[in-house]
Amino acid sequence: MTPPLSTDSYKGVRDFYPEDWMRLAYLFERLRHELALWGYEEYNASPLERAELYEAKSSQEIVNEQTYTFTDRGERRVTLRPEMTPTLARMVAAKRRELAFPLRWFSIPNVFRYERPQRGRLREHYQLNVDLVGASAGAADLEVIRLAASLLTSLGASAEDFVIKINSRRLLNAACAAAHLEGDAAQHYLRALDRKDKMSAEDFAATVATLGGDDPLRHIEEPTGAVAEAKEELFALIEDLRAAGVTNAVFEPTITRGFDYYTGVIFEVYDTDPANARALFGGGRYDELLALFGGDPIPAIGFGMGDVGLRDFLETHGLVPHDIGLIPTVYIGTPDSTDIREAQRLADTLRKSHIRVFVNLSSRSLGDQIKDALKRSVPYFIAYGSEEVKTGSVKVKELATSSETLVSVAELPSALGSHA
Repeated sequence: MTPPLSTDSYKGVRDFYPEDWMRLAYLFERLRHELALWGYEEYNASPLERAELYEAKSSQEIVNEQTYTFTDRGERRVTLRPEMTPTLARMVAAKRRELAFPLRWFSIPNVFRYERPQRGRLREHYQLNVDLVGASAGAADLEVIRLAASLLTSLGASAEDFVIKINSRRLLNAACAAAHLEGDAAQHYLRALDRKDKMSAEDFAATVATLGGDDPLRHIEEPTGAVAEAKEELFALIEDLRAAGVTNAVFEPTITRGFDYYTGVIFEVYDTDPANARALFGGGRYDELLALFGGDPIPAIGFGMGDVGLRDFLETHGLVPHDIGLIPTVYIGTPDSTDIREAQRLADTLRKSHIRVFVNLSSRSLGDQIKDALKRSVPYFIAYGSEEVKTGSVKVKELATSSETLVSVAELPSALGSHA
């Protein structure tokens, strides 16, 4: 006999039962609302992309170790998207002559990476991506980082709950040049710097020593020439952020971001609570990525915010929404199965008033139907049968208190509407 299939999901991914998905979808709608206030438009695309799209400019660690890549039946190499920025760049490049720049776009795609599942990291997650395309450094950088902070505060966070650590690839590149690290040596250094907090000071120093030259961080601490100019530009941005009300932005010279396409300012947002002291999300400026598809470069800056890290942050600070108003407002029970048709008619009337209704379709007793309503967390219960049809009135039972109110059917939409 064939053994039954396992009910376990693939390792590192999630199933969303209705209550779980309802809460996540509610968070997405909160984010969409805030982004609309800033003039950002939503886009989307398929999760399947040609593998070469990521091999051109994504982190080699991601390409070689973390992508889900396969050969399809047409002998094409295909990758499940590990990030959205290359897809955005491809889409914008495809219609660059038709689009009105600057673009303020966002998406909330599913992305996939083969990595070890742990707190804050899974093999798939939903990621809010926000991008401002077609505006050079300066006001655009200021807007995007302000927006990143605004999204968290719109969910109830305070400035003390998170810190925005800011650096610049231009500054890092100038420091590498000052330290006589060029080409591959500079790339190896940046990758080591990205892992610095996971290495001992001795191991990091030993890694830098193998590259020749000296440590670029020394040149950032005591800058001259191009390094001083890039650092001054970055500190001016931080001052502009503070003047605009973002008081929790700080300079952090070890922030590198893992992608090779960054060209200017880069930033990461960290939870300040020791229970969740980790990077929540980040982004940066990528002015040369769109030129890979031909034509002149188009300046761009953006960030990605994963739903797993966001949920951890909200849980840590007690900000997870609970009463999100998406469950049915009222459960219409039926004394007899022959009453279902009339109950559906009443439900149709209530729905026209935008009241969420659950109608019993079973032959269970009214007592069991009330238990079912409680299990579903529906706050109000109405028994609707031939007697209620004849009198034109119903008893609205508030299940939390067991109190009942007699209401005419004509007034029912108004009575329930205040609780919808």
